[in-house]
Amino acid sequence: MIRVFSLSSTYSLKKSKHILRHAVHLFNRKKKTLSQDARHHLSSTLQVLQQALIDKDREKADLLAKEVLSLSGLHLKKTSFDHVRELIVAILFALSIAVLVRQMWFEFYEIPTGSMRPTLREQDRLVVSKTNFGINIPLSVDHLYFDPNLVKRNGIFVFTGENMDIRDVNTMYFYIFPGKKQYIKRLIGKPGDVLYFYGGEIYGIDKEGNDISSELQLAQLNKIEHIPFIDFDRKTILPATPTQNVFSPAIIYQMNEPVAKLFLNKNGMVSGEVINNSTIHLSNAPTVQDYFDLWGFKNFGMTRLLTRDQVKQFTDQDLATLDDGQLYLEITHHPSVIHPKLYRDEYGRLRPGLSKSTSIIPLQAEHLKTIADHMYTARFCVKNGIAYRYGMDTSSGLNNSYAVKLPDVPDGCYEFYHGKAHSVGWQGVTSELPSSHPLYQFTPARLQLLYNVGIEWDMRFMPQWKDQRLVPSRYTYFRHGDLYLLGSSTLNQADPILAQFNQREQARQQAATQTPYFPFQDAGAPVLSDGSLNIDFIKQYGLLIPPKSYLALGDNHAMSSDSRDFGFVPQSNLRGAPDFIFWPPGSRWGTPNQPAYPWFNLPRTLIWIAAGCSILGGTILWRRKNKLPLKIEP
Repeated sequence: MIRVFSLSSTYSLKKSKHILRHAVHLFNRKKKTLSQDARHHLSSTLQVLQQALIDKDREKADLLAKEVLSLSGLHLKKTSFDHVRELIVAILFALSIAVLVRQMWFEFYEIPTGSMRPTLREQDRLVVSKTNFGINIPLSVDHLYFDPNLVKRNGIFVFTGENMDIRDVNTMYFYIFPGKKQYIKRLIGKPGDVLYFYGGEIYGIDKEGNDISSELQLAQLNKIEHIPFIDFDRKTILPATPTQNVFSPAIIYQMNEPVAKLFLNKNGMVSGEVINNSTIHLSNAPTVQDYFDLWGFKNFGMTRLLTRDQVKQFTDQDLATLDDGQLYLEITHHPSVIHPKLYRDEYGRLRPGLSKSTSIIPLQAEHLKTIADHMYTARFCVKNGIAYRYGMDTSSGLNNSYAVKLPDVPDGCYEFYHGKAHSVGWQGVTSELPSSHPLYQFTPARLQLLYNVGIEWDMRFMPQWKDQRLVPSRYTYFRHGDLYLLGSSTLNQADPILAQFNQREQARQQAATQTPYFPFQDAGAPVLSDGSLNIDFIKQYGLLIPPKSYLALGDNHAMSSDSRDFGFVPQSNLRGAPDFIFWPPGSRWGTPNQPAYPWFNLPRTLIWIAAGCSILGGTILWRRKNKLPLKIEP
């Protein structure tokens, strides 16, 4: 029902007061343009209305307010210019407040990708405080004040991509102002830390040489794996033109730092060397000998699942030395510069590349079940039996040769985590699927598909040819004798399959004559016999965090282009940290999984005081400006 008020309705004192204030402000702005009679008539009417309001005479105020409305419409009518000017001033004022609040106080975020799953998932919404570490300078990459002691290892933080080597970093704020995207990751290393990766965990020392491994391996984060690379030759810089038909030298970057050089030597042979710089070792430590020694690379391998026929077609493994398996785990490991090779890349360029070792493990039904019980994938959607990664641009259609086909799966969006399949509904709300759902049909073929393409959702990551460069973002490592896949112990050290694998690796190493073979084996954690950290080892092979820089890693390493890609985050780029997840409802609602940042600190206290004083001061000024009696001069 719509209620209609006639002009004869009696105004409340509050409404009459509002009419007075509005008319007085217009009168004071426009009185110089009015005739003398109109100016005196309006000013006297306004003064009488004001006195009626002071006397709380509602009926008299009502009559006078209506007369003021009539006079305002006659003499104080706003022009188009007035409307445009007021709109521009209001927009500029709102934008200024929004910028100050978002840059210096707090901001609401929506998570766009799965790089921080399971802690933060796509479409999560959270409150980010901008006062956890310091006081930001608005619209600038710097701080008015910054306290590095407030930064916590393993805490989640937000930073801007300004002045960083990040692809697709540009964005628009308020659809008007060009700016740089902001990113959210877990802060792992602080300036001067030296870190080493083993067993999906990180060991390290701080700049004073103290063991900080306990800060890097928190119990509440035990399901998060840390891998030191995204792929073995993350970023490779080649010359614009070839030499002797070979694009040489090739400079390989990790953490966006040059770490290896592959080149044609004076004899026309391919050679390689590690670039020993300050990020690889401390200045007083011995140099690193081979590429796989970096930061624990040798402790990790990239994997995919193969059938027996694919092992025969796409690998050099002798099937006669392997037991039968339902599927076979291929492990690529030990990238080396000692015996590099020439190959043609995806652009047809002949270039030097790292040599790698490859191992095969036959998997039985119990191993496949363990993989299924811990399966995780990127969030994906299915439409008409075609699966594609969530967020992918499908405007050009889905029916291409790389499309993943799931014909038995109903249309919708899904995800796997820790072996549980969920449907993804409105605004990212998830619900666990029943065990009868087609996604749980873990035949060897379906398991191989989910394992090999479940991150990229692109059939080019399925086994297709020998020496294939596109391999899935699936990693393996040893931890205290057990072999881990998907963050779980898939083959424990008592498993005869693993024992046979270790024996074959040793035999292959011993049989290698001309070209060395580096076995994939458990090198052990970087600790001494008494259980203390091997600090000399960490110093020699660990990753050194540069001054005023931080190491940022996503919780979901398989889907996170983080410091392993764009490098260290400058201190000036740190903006704040999330305080609260307010959407979607569920078990993750509330404080994110991270060490608690202190609620009271100097920058937060100063910003809250400044905000309180601004609000209080603005309120006082508004009341003074609008408190009766108002100044009305003819």
